[in-house]
Formats: sequence, structure tokens, C-alpha cells
Amino acid sequence: MCRLQCMFSHSSSSESRLSLEDTQQWSQSLERLLESKYGLATFRNFLKSEYSDENIEFWLTCEDYKKIKSSFRMSSRAKKIYEQFIKAESPKEINIDYHTREQIKRNVKTPTMHCFDDAQKIVYGLMERDSYPRFLRSDIYRTLLESLAADATNG
Repeated sequence: MCRLQCMFSHSSSSESRLSLEDTQQWSQSLERLLESKYGLATFRNFLKSEYSDENIEFWLTCEDYKKIKSSFRMSSRAKKIYEQFIKAESPKEINIDYHTREQIKRNVKTPTMHCFDDAQKIVYGLMERDSYPRFLRSDIYRTLLESLAADATNG
């Protein structure tokens, strides 16, 4: 936790420092949390501490995948994503239904930028309903809020 606090509170410029207001806004929605570089970093740290970071890693990997322009790179990356997250018994297997898994297996043979969209929506929903509420109740988030509130008070 200290590592997070130190990383966020001792930034070189005041514009890049994490504020109490920014941190409080993370509780408005998962989308708001993920839009913040500090929010994303804190959420990932929380998920790693729970050994459940495969969903956020998959979601972020898909966001990067959608930016690929080269069809060769897209094909190569799609196969890696499938092997790492989708395939049954894969190292970071995500929790998706059989139908979606099979659909992606077919899509990866001729990948498009949207071939993981259904799985990404499922994973986002899982994070929104499960991981995100746990994060908001976590010691990591609560301690960070308290620390920033104390800093704001002491000014």
C-alpha cells in the first residue's frame, strides 16, 4: 500500500498528482475508474493481490488489440490472446460460456478487430458486478482515500 501512496502522492508536478476528488470519482463507475491511469493501476494492484487479475488483463489486451492495423499482426495477436485467455485450461483463462468460447475459436481463424468483443463485454460485466464493488470496499481503496483526505486537511 505504501508503494501506491508514494507513487501517487510524490509526483513531480501538481497536475499529475492524484487528488482526493479524482479518487472519489472512481466510485462513480467502473468506466470512470478505468479511465484514470492511477485508478487503473490501483485496481490492477488490488486484483493481483486477490489473484484475480485475468479479467482486467484480458480487457486491456483486447483494448490494445483493437488498435492493430496490420492484418498479419492482428492474426498473430489473436492467436496469442486465444491461447492465453480463451482456450480451456489456458494460463489466464477467463470465465466465459462455452458458446462464446467456441465462437471466438472460429473467429480467430480469420480475425477482425471485433472477434473478442462478446468475451470482452462478458468480462467487463463480471468486473462491474464482482471485482469493482469488492475494490470499493477494499483496504487498498479505503486507505488511499483516507490518506488523501488527511493530506488535503493538512494541506
